[in-house]
Amino acid sequence: MKKLGVILSVLLLSGQSLWANPKELNHGKMEVAVFGAGCFWCVEAVFQELKGVYSVESGYTGGTYANPTYKEVSSGKTGHAEVAKITYDPNIVSFETLLAVFFKTHDPTTLNYQGADHGTQYRSAIFYTNDYQKETAERIIKELNAEKAYPKPIVTEVVPLTKFWVAENYHQDYYSNNPSQGYCTYVIQPKLEKFRKVFKDQLK
Repeated sequence: MKKLGVILSVLLLSGQSLWANPKELNHGKMEVAVFGAGCFWCVEAVFQELKGVYSVESGYTGGTYANPTYKEVSSGKTGHAEVAKITYDPNIVSFETLLAVFFKTHDPTTLNYQGADHGTQYRSAIFYTNDYQKETAERIIKELNAEKAYPKPIVTEVVPLTKFWVAENYHQDYYSNNPSQGYCTYVIQPKLEKFRKVFKDQLK
C-alpha cells in the first residue's frame, strides 16, 4: 500500500478539510459512524484515541439475528459483522478524518478477513447513518481506487446502518482493560503504535 500521503491527498481534493466539514456541522450535536474493519477490539482501541471522538462501542450489525451473542457472530452464520460505533463531534473531527483512520488502520482490499481473523464477521464495511456519509464514503473509495492507493481494488462495502447490537460488556474497552493479553500485545499494540505515529496531531 502506498504511504498515507496518497490517501490524505485524495481526502483533501477540492479543498476539503480533515477537520470540521461545514456540511456536517450540527450546532453541537454528536454524529455516529459505524465501521467494520476486522476484530472490533482493534477498531475500538484506535478510535478511542482520536481527538473529537466522544465514545466507541463494540458491537454487531449487518446480519439477521436479533440480540446476537459473540459466539453466534463468531460462527459466521448470523450475517453480522464485528463493528465499532463511534460517537463523534463533527465540529472537532470530520467524517473524512474518520475515513482516513479507517482506511489506514486495516486492509480494505481483503474480502472477509483481516490478518489471522477470517470470516464474514470480519469484513471491511462502512455502515452509513445519513446520505452525506454514504456519498462521502463512495466518493473516497472511488478516488482511492483511481489513485491506486492499494495494490488491489477496495472491497469495503458501503451499506445503511440498520440495527446496532451492543456487544457483551467484556468486549468494551477491551484493550484498556487487557493490555497484557496476547492478542492485545501482538496485534493491537503494534497497530496502535503505527496509528499514533501517523496521526500524532489528531490524538487526544
